[in-house]
Amino acid sequence: MKNMTYKKVLFYKNYNARIRYSEEDGFLVGHIMGVKDIVGFHGDTEKEIKAAFHEAVDDYLDLCHHIGKKPQKPRHRVPVSPEAFATAQAAAEIKGTNVERWVSNTLRRAAGS
Repeated sequence: MKNMTYKKVLFYKNYNARIRYSEEDGFLVGHIMGVKDIVGFHGDTEKEIKAAFHEAVDDYLDLCHHIGKKPQKPRHRVPVSPEAFATAQAAAEIKGTNVERWVSNTLRRAAGS
């Protein structure tokens, strides 16, 4: 769709979705990220898009169960070089936290959320 601007990211049952606003169509559009299966949804308000996302995830999981397919899960691992990991680990120690929490917080800040 044309004229789509970034809106936000939602999380539910270990799935996440990118939400965009389509100026052309006048509603919010979302797609589950990190899986090859295409799962989309839409709504007019933030409340509707959140409910539509939850319904889309639940429907996806139900469909997979019904047809005997293992649902895809988003990958949450980010491969980094040993040097980058060591640098992150040292930064985490300086901050008094573990490397997983430090990386998570750093990624959130970098993504603006």
